[in-house]
Amino acid sequence: MQSDLDFIQSVRAKSDRLYYSVVQPHFTIVFPVSEVPYAAFSQHVRAIGRTLHQFQFVLRCAVLDKDAFNEYTHVFLVPDEGYSNIVKIHDMLYAGILTKELRLDLPFIPHIGIANDIDPQKCKGLATGLNCKKFSIAGVVEELTLVEFSDGRVTDLESIPLVEL
Repeated sequence: MQSDLDFIQSVRAKSDRLYYSVVQPHFTIVFPVSEVPYAAFSQHVRAIGRTLHQFQFVLRCAVLDKDAFNEYTHVFLVPDEGYSNIVKIHDMLYAGILTKELRLDLPFIPHIGIANDIDPQKCKGLATGLNCKKFSIAGVVEELTLVEFSDGRVTDLESIPLVEL
C-alpha cells in the first residue's frame, strides 16, 4: 500500500543517514558479488528466479543490528510472514557459482533497513517506539532485481519476475 511505503519513507527520511538517498526500501537477498562475472551471476539468478513463486510478507517488528564494517547501528523492519521464504531464496542463490561468495561470519537477517546512527541508543529508542505502536506492513515480493552500486548510487540492471500467486 502506498500509505505503508509513505510511512517507511518518512522514517527513513529522518533516520536513514546512509541509504535514504541511495536506494528504495528493499530486502537484500544477495550481497555484493566480486568474483563472479555479471553474465554468469545474472544467468544463475534468472534460472532460480524462474522456479520461485511470489509470496506475501508482513512486517511487524523493528530490531537493531550492529554493522560489522563500521560504527553504525541499524534499525531493521523484519518480516513475521515471509521470513522463511527470503531465507530459502538466499540459500538457493548462494548455491552453485555463488557458494564462495557467502559470508558465513555474518548472520543473514531478512529485513528492510529504515534507520542508522552512530549512537545505538537513538536506534534503540526508534525501534522501541515503533514496536510499541504495533505496526503491520504487508506486501508481496513479486520479483528479484539485480542492481549495481557505483558512485554512491544504486542502479537497477535487471528484474526477474517470480511466478504469480
